Amino acid sequence: MTQYDEEVKRQKLRVEATEWANGVKCIHAHSFDSMAYDDRPQDTAKGTKSVIDKEFNSGIVERWQDNKLIHTFGKRLSDDELIDLYSRK
Repeated sequence: MTQYDEEVKRQKLRVEATEWANGVKCIHAHSFDSMAYDDRPQDTAKGTKSVIDKEFNSGIVERWQDNKLIHTFGKRLSDDELIDLYSRK
């Protein structure tokens, strides 16, 4: 039975890390085109449009405008990368 202990621990850690990663870290409602991650200044067109950027613990940022998801910044992490990031937090 102990042959699977490490595998079970890793699976448990992966589930915890995934739940943590999907948690919202912060929400920004703005019309700035100067966010550090922002490579889409057209979304806020000279301050005349506003967006809501929802940042997750994983580093992914979803950009919403008029209640529609218009862009996702960042990349999905592999299981190993996600567990590493979760373990450091």
